[in-house]
Amino acid sequence: MTETREKDLLATVPGELFIDGRWRPGGAGETIDVRDPATGQVLRTIASATREDAVAALGAADAAFPAWSATPARERGELLRRAFDLLTERAEDFALLMTLEMGKPLAESRGEVTYGGEFLRWFSEEAPRIQGRYGANPEGTGRMIVSQHAVGPCLLITPWNFPLAMATRKIAPALAAGCTMVVKPASLTPLTTLAFVQLLEEVGVPRGVVNVVTSASARDVSEPLLADPRLRKLSFTGSTAVGQKLLEQAAQRVLRTSMELGGNAPFLVFEDADLDKAVDGALAAKFRNSGEACTAANRFIVHRAVAEEFTRRVTERVREMQVGRGTEDGVTIGPLIDEDAVEKAHTLVQDALTRGAILQIGGQEIEGPGTFYQPTVLSEVGEGSRILREEIFGPVLAITSFDTEDEAVRLANDTEYGLVSYVFTESIDRGQRMIERLQTGMMGLNIGVVSNAAAPFGGWKMSGLGREGGAEGIHEYLQSKYTLTPDPF
Repeated sequence: MTETREKDLLATVPGELFIDGRWRPGGAGETIDVRDPATGQVLRTIASATREDAVAALGAADAAFPAWSATPARERGELLRRAFDLLTERAEDFALLMTLEMGKPLAESRGEVTYGGEFLRWFSEEAPRIQGRYGANPEGTGRMIVSQHAVGPCLLITPWNFPLAMATRKIAPALAAGCTMVVKPASLTPLTTLAFVQLLEEVGVPRGVVNVVTSASARDVSEPLLADPRLRKLSFTGSTAVGQKLLEQAAQRVLRTSMELGGNAPFLVFEDADLDKAVDGALAAKFRNSGEACTAANRFIVHRAVAEEFTRRVTERVREMQVGRGTEDGVTIGPLIDEDAVEKAHTLVQDALTRGAILQIGGQEIEGPGTFYQPTVLSEVGEGSRILREEIFGPVLAITSFDTEDEAVRLANDTEYGLVSYVFTESIDRGQRMIERLQTGMMGLNIGVVSNAAAPFGGWKMSGLGREGGAEGIHEYLQSKYTLTPDPF
């Protein structure tokens, strides 16, 4: 990729707020510098919203709601399909933009465009399938009608690690259901969302239906909106700590909420596992997105009989990984998002080492420019280590061992989180037992990547509330109404 190509692409991305169908500067004239984590250089300077901007965006969404919710479902679906087609045409532009602002290798960014686009296609097909039901009541004295209705104006808060897919995963079902919205993208990676909303404007989304407020202060956007009676729904993806605070605020107005929060995914390898599959799965589950994913495997719980061989094979594969700027050929591990992410990964590694873990490879920060950390493998990680309890969000693979199935289940469930788990075994019976026993909302059985637009994404325990994607995803933006009519016969 040439520098000219990058500059030309960045110049096409809007740098303002999008409110009521119009691009406009922030009310206070404040700005955000968006940086390339691989170089530290500023990519673009964009507008930062004020509280007043956020309230204006909600006002636009509220005004647009009656007409948009009354728009025929087929029309809403066809608009989403046009957005899917146009995103597919511009896949290379969106992939490069994500790599520039987030850092992931270009091949992974292309994969995210495909994944993110599938939410547009999936929910374009779900829109006309919204159904109610009709039937006699048990007493035979009347007819019950159950109908589905759009929730209302929504606040959608997206994270920095999947700038396109996390936006489409929320925006697409909201549009399909007939909701309007205010979108608040992460200040670290807002450019992809701005470009996507520009695409929605181009395909004909009516004014006020989708509004975007970028802000250096998430609180300046969320606090006034969560207190506003016009808002009826909050969807948030991010840390559990922030999610808890938002839930407290949302409770004051009894808002509908969807929360996709933190994870601490166990990756179980039993003694009968196909180690070729297990190693491939481990690399996909751990190092995709440089480990910066809520679905990333955090704890590798490996049967003692195969732990040494699994460790050896994984280490050999990690040794082959190439670290660098995501636009460079052959790069498989990009930078972490910022210095804080590097420091956290290194702190967790050092804590594990002081508690007796063995460093197989990596374990060091990489000198700048950019915020890079070596792909790392730790073995014999002790149970008290912080790295087994805290979300790593970096390219660090931590291995601990077990002797019995019950012990493996205990270790896997020994966490407040319950987003996803991974299990490798050639036993059908054991695989079925793990489905029943592991306390996670999703599970990969002999596979290292589970995300799919057609599947319900979400967790148990402190990993969140609600589901995104699948047939379940659109119901997060719908509410039921029951009507009783007299028996007409």
